[in-house]
Amino acid sequence: MAPQPAATGPAVEQAVLDRVPQGLYIDGSWGPSADGGTFAVVDPSTGETLKRIADATPEDGLRALAAADAARHSWAATPPRVRAEMLRRAFDLLQERREDFALLMTLEMGKPLAEARGEVTYGGEFLRWFSEEAVRIGGSYGTNPEGTGRTIVSHKPVGPAFLITPWNFPLAMATRKIAPALAAGCTVVVKPAELTPLTTLLFVDLLAEAGVPAGVVNVIPTTTAGAVSEPVITDPRLRKLSFTGSTPVGRTLLAQAAQNVLRTSMELGGNAPFLVFADADLDLAVEGALAAKFRNTGQACTAANRFLVHEDVAEDFAARVTARVEAMRVGRGTEDGVAIGPLIDDRAVAKAHRLVTDAVERGAVVRTGGHPGEGTGTFYAPTVLTDVQPGSDILRDEIFGPVLAIRTFRTEDEAVAAANDTEYGLVGYAFTEDPARGQRLMERLETGMLGLNTGIVSNASAPFGGVKQSGLGREGGGEGIGEYLETMYTLTPDPFGR
Repeated sequence: MAPQPAATGPAVEQAVLDRVPQGLYIDGSWGPSADGGTFAVVDPSTGETLKRIADATPEDGLRALAAADAARHSWAATPPRVRAEMLRRAFDLLQERREDFALLMTLEMGKPLAEARGEVTYGGEFLRWFSEEAVRIGGSYGTNPEGTGRTIVSHKPVGPAFLITPWNFPLAMATRKIAPALAAGCTVVVKPAELTPLTTLLFVDLLAEAGVPAGVVNVIPTTTAGAVSEPVITDPRLRKLSFTGSTPVGRTLLAQAAQNVLRTSMELGGNAPFLVFADADLDLAVEGALAAKFRNTGQACTAANRFLVHEDVAEDFAARVTARVEAMRVGRGTEDGVAIGPLIDDRAVAKAHRLVTDAVERGAVVRTGGHPGEGTGTFYAPTVLTDVQPGSDILRDEIFGPVLAIRTFRTEDEAVAAANDTEYGLVGYAFTEDPARGQRLMERLETGMLGLNTGIVSNASAPFGGVKQSGLGREGGGEGIGEYLETMYTLTPDPFGR
């Protein structure tokens, strides 16, 4: 018999919150910030404070980096099997406490509890995947073309890494960065998002229980991200920067990282096209659209942003999608049957509504939704727009909300041109029953990932990342651990003395 989900309620919620440490985690110890400052973490569905935690200062950031630097050599020398077993223990502990982590994410970020449970599964897979990759770091040996020597190619840890995670997937974005870094032998300083730091604090407590030594993982939540991050990034002891967030912030961090020529991984903004061709299986396309658009209340870099639908099936597709969206329940993520939770804050609600208003003023039709929620909490009604006109802001700006915007096309060339008409290139989606068209789209679409007849692409075993201004580098898959490894080439003389 499958285990039943744990009950929720004020007492259960408080019990989980009480288990979250309130301090910074530096060099294996929990403690206050240098100036004793704290800040409140708020439930976006109610506006109420969940917990107050330590607010790191620039001094705390440098203390965390010093701890990571002091531990770097011993952790790099730790046998790969030992590192792997620690990550595997962390995976097992996470499975045991999946309900605590799911509830905590719902409280601080707002996503429906069912989706939060899915994130525990997804986030945990990075621990399991990179526990297996830790013992697979290879190299090569060969004879040089002249026959005068032997070439040895080896890989070693980059060194201390600074990991900056976003608010929308509090667990998965932490595990996606921490797991490969630790597997490769790197120590880390983690700066979680100000809006959702509690999940990271609880997860780091779990890593310590799994046996990760002092100084290997350090965590510094803060409300002054720029002031804390810049001295860490420009310190010569740091050797790696990994950031997930907006493209404008990514550009700033890249400029700072250039000072010491840091290795960088950047997972930045998206503007994902979702193409539906006339030959598509519309039932499949509708399911894909709901997954690609409304997962996480639309607050995902992989969320479909522009729905490009062939004119012959556009009305049928829109009618089917609208019927499904109208049936979505909006509410606090802990409530049964809720499909759409709150947006993260008032600014997100204002942005979504601004984009909808601009589209309507240019001629778009609201099929359902199109307005902020009423009462407490930062809600926005799930929305479907049709007849979206070229030039509308909603076709250019990342929505990050539950708004599905449809425009039509006539030819494949027109669809591809519209899909590529953006500075971003993280992911695209396409629905067609023509295998040859699918292959053409793989080659023609300017994205780092493509969901072909599916609305979800993320998987721990696959390289996640984009092209153009959607970022640099990859997370997950075999490529993910390579982001934390330096390549070294050694030449030795011919052992036969020739």
